[in-house]
Amino acid sequence: MTRIVLCCAAGMSTSMLVNKMKAEAQQRALALEIYAVAVAEFERELPHADVILLGPQVKYEAGRLTALAAPQGKAVAVIDMADYGMMRGAAVLDKALALLEH
Repeated sequence: MTRIVLCCAAGMSTSMLVNKMKAEAQQRALALEIYAVAVAEFERELPHADVILLGPQVKYEAGRLTALAAPQGKAVAVIDMADYGMMRGAAVLDKALALLEH
């Protein structure tokens, strides 16, 4: 099963967005595992993730985390601030799926 992991400062603020993404994935009949973790857990979760999306509040970590993920062929991207703030689960899911295709 494809795993999409959202990382934020504490793993809590993304929980609502995760729920919206799960609902959208279910509507599209996509078999995905979507969950949130704190950015401090990134290295532990990396081997299990297919794509990692960072909350805007931890975008300062993007360079370091991308450097860790790239050798494993894993994509890391920052969630658009407007999509995050408006909890646009469909848009964020689309971004994750686009990263999986590359």
